[in-house]
Amino acid sequence: MSLTIHPIMTQSFAVIDREIGVHNFSPQEYAIVRRVIHSTADFEFKDLIRFSLGAIDAGIAAIRRRVPIVTDVGMVKQGIVGLVEQTFANPVISALEGIKEPLPGKTRTETGLLKCWQEYPQGIFVFGNAPTALLALCNEIPKASGSPALVIGAPVGFISVVESKMTLAATEVPQIRVEGRKGGSPVAAAILNALVCLATEEGGRGESFEF
Repeated sequence: MSLTIHPIMTQSFAVIDREIGVHNFSPQEYAIVRRVIHSTADFEFKDLIRFSLGAIDAGIAAIRRRVPIVTDVGMVKQGIVGLVEQTFANPVISALEGIKEPLPGKTRTETGLLKCWQEYPQGIFVFGNAPTALLALCNEIPKASGSPALVIGAPVGFISVVESKMTLAATEVPQIRVEGRKGGSPVAAAILNALVCLATEEGGRGESFEF
């Protein structure tokens, strides 16, 4: 399986390569960092993205196993579903789907996330918007016998954002996170899409997908 990169993206990657210069990322880490910078035009992300040991391999393996991918909001889902459908066809679920009323004291996103956690405890969880939902997941993980395959923690904003990322960092779950206040749905989607691209590199079916 291979992906055909659009010429404009190829040109953009070349600009990023020139401007980022020498770095200490592994090839897989750099593929993710470069795609985030491409999505944001913000080189500060090269200093903000953190990878836990083995997180990239865990994410690639889970994508190839077609485990469900749970996003905190619909915007993240829309940012990844096209590429996922063209490649490994993992189920992609937004935590807000089907949630009309929140549980007492919780947001709708928290409520939906907890529901998804019960249904897909070993899925990939992708956060680009809702720090309270990320906190809710982190609080549930120690109580469970299993663990998510990967958590992408990239909520953006001012309230509970840094706290949620620090809480994620304190867990042992495989994770890719963005430190500080920055993040957002495009960033979270870029990280997941980069993992999908990495997963295709040794996929072996020979198809070509343009993105």
